[in-house]
Amino acid sequence: MAQPSLKQMTRHGRLKVGTFLVEFNTPGIGQILKAGGCEFVLLDMEHSGFGIDTIKQMLRYMQAADMPTIVRVPSREYHHAARAMDAGAEGIMLPMIGSAKVARELLSYIKYAPEGGRGVALQIAHDRYEPGPVLDKLKAANKRSTFFALIETAEGVENADEIAALKGVDALWIGHFDLTVSMGISGQFDHPDFVKAVKRIIAACRKHNKSLGRLVPNAQVGTQLFGQGFDFICHSGDVWMLQQAMRNAADELHASCTGERKWGSG
Repeated sequence: MAQPSLKQMTRHGRLKVGTFLVEFNTPGIGQILKAGGCEFVLLDMEHSGFGIDTIKQMLRYMQAADMPTIVRVPSREYHHAARAMDAGAEGIMLPMIGSAKVARELLSYIKYAPEGGRGVALQIAHDRYEPGPVLDKLKAANKRSTFFALIETAEGVENADEIAALKGVDALWIGHFDLTVSMGISGQFDHPDFVKAVKRIIAACRKHNKSLGRLVPNAQVGTQLFGQGFDFICHSGDVWMLQQAMRNAADELHASCTGERKWGSG
């Protein structure tokens, strides 16, 4: 059975479990994650140091694994969004979206005419280098491209309903650390104002039948958020999963293997 596209995944509220890549770009990473039960991947360009050449390679790795992939680009500049799309990104996440006006402008960067103003380049990575009628290709690309609006400011919360209502916005995503900073309550995820803000975003997604995602540190938090209305649960990330697995094993070994092994005398 073929893996559903990212666009198809945003069309239902069932659980989707993924992870965040900020460090590891080995060729096998997509298939490693697929074998581990991962259903989507978020590739980060904002904080990872990954450049467009690395992202282009990683998108081929994900394509080989049939792994739906979102690329978070480092800014709201046209060239970042458009180049990621040309490199083959199916999903685009753009930071600091505060209003429907901003979201509408950013959508125009990833959509071809008549839906947007993306510059046309065909028979390259995004259409798998295949020839074909121009209008068919533009239509197919517009249908495939999937837009994740990253809500991580107080302004974005205030305008969450109008952002979620916008045609072309497929999902909202909460940047929880930046949102608390924007609200003046850095890292206080149990603060009443943050809880209220999250509820407001959830309500907007429910009203307009839009998916909602967030990065979570563990399965317990992910389960709680799914119960609240989140369906894209991005579990941890490459660096932290490796660190945690190593730490757990090291701590267990040091706790269990006490004393000192005796060396032989011969």
